[in-house]
Amino acid sequence: MNAVSKAISSRNFKSFLWHAAFLAFAQNFMDVDTVIPSMIIDSGGSSLHVGILTAIMLGGSSFTQLFFAPYLSNKPYKKKFLLLGVNIRVITLFALGVMLFYLKAHQSHSVLWLIFVFITMFSLSGAFANISYIDIFGKSINQDKRKVFFSTKQIIAGIIVLFSAFLARRTLSMHDYPVNYAFMFFIGGTLLFVASGGFWALKEVTPSVLKINSVSKFFSVLKQELKSNPRLIYFLGFINTQGIAVSFMPFIVLYAKNFFNVQTSEAGLFLVFKIIGVVLVSAFVLITSRKVKYNYMLYFNTFLSVSIAVIAIFINDAHLFKYMFIFGGVIYSLYSITMNGVLLEVSGHENRALYAGFAGAGNILPAVFPLVAGWIIDTFGYRIFFSIFIVIILSSIFFIKKINCKK
Repeated sequence: MNAVSKAISSRNFKSFLWHAAFLAFAQNFMDVDTVIPSMIIDSGGSSLHVGILTAIMLGGSSFTQLFFAPYLSNKPYKKKFLLLGVNIRVITLFALGVMLFYLKAHQSHSVLWLIFVFITMFSLSGAFANISYIDIFGKSINQDKRKVFFSTKQIIAGIIVLFSAFLARRTLSMHDYPVNYAFMFFIGGTLLFVASGGFWALKEVTPSVLKINSVSKFFSVLKQELKSNPRLIYFLGFINTQGIAVSFMPFIVLYAKNFFNVQTSEAGLFLVFKIIGVVLVSAFVLITSRKVKYNYMLYFNTFLSVSIAVIAIFINDAHLFKYMFIFGGVIYSLYSITMNGVLLEVSGHENRALYAGFAGAGNILPAVFPLVAGWIIDTFGYRIFFSIFIVIILSSIFFIKKINCKK
């Protein structure tokens, strides 16, 4: 595979950073760990509702890449499909905002159903766009700049998100439900639209030639890749174990609301602490990007994920509880950096879109875990739930060792 020219690589590097910066600004207004679960609970939802929606946002949407990947793999150029997915997300956020803004008291019984419809559309369009994103990124930015990009993206995003976290918290507290959430989604949709400008500026010069004309062909190729590339098996094991860590924080929000009577404004404070964690770890990765290997970050993330669950079991002070979200931010940031970086390392040049589909198709446990988690919490309580989470996370150590990322 011939690398793209330095000029094009540099241009695309900046274009992806533009998108990342404004996406970071928008992210706090539609945060899946704090804002959306808080909105579900304020709308009358239970732990089961939080579990279902978390499953859709973090696991189920990725699973649908199984169906998107065969279609997109046949397209030599994917920029227009990337833009399609992003624009659907923008429209969905505005639709959700309008629905909440004009919500009347007597319509409250239908709110949960409409929220599920819009969030599902938002999540599925994101999964659709992500396949094209990975493919274009892999062939548009030279390999020696990728880890630098991921860490730079995280620290720039972290600084912006830290600022916008205070704005989001202010927005949540300025109005009562549901108008506060309506303004959140209006702002988020506007910023996401601005972020899409980075994708319009992308220069996609290298076509993809891999052809997959059906889902059955997709599974046939998956079977061949599993035989020829053992690291793919361990990568799928990794995302099915450590992957549940990113769906854990919504249940921490639920736990806080149930046991400490946390209000919506305090959920905004959780968001601020989460972003502090993102900024801290992003700065560290950026500074050490040439020295720290992915496998070290993966092991450290396993340790932190276990730690946050252990702390949740024993903590009984509402004032200390918010500091857990610093760990949550570190976990989220590390997983974002390592998951994409490892995927690019495990895959080849021509099959990145296909491997994104494999990751989605193999994303079974993160899709199911939030659904089962809601039932476990209702039936057995939080301590059993936290204990099961710890066991699953610890099992990721085996897969991390087998992947053996040396970059």
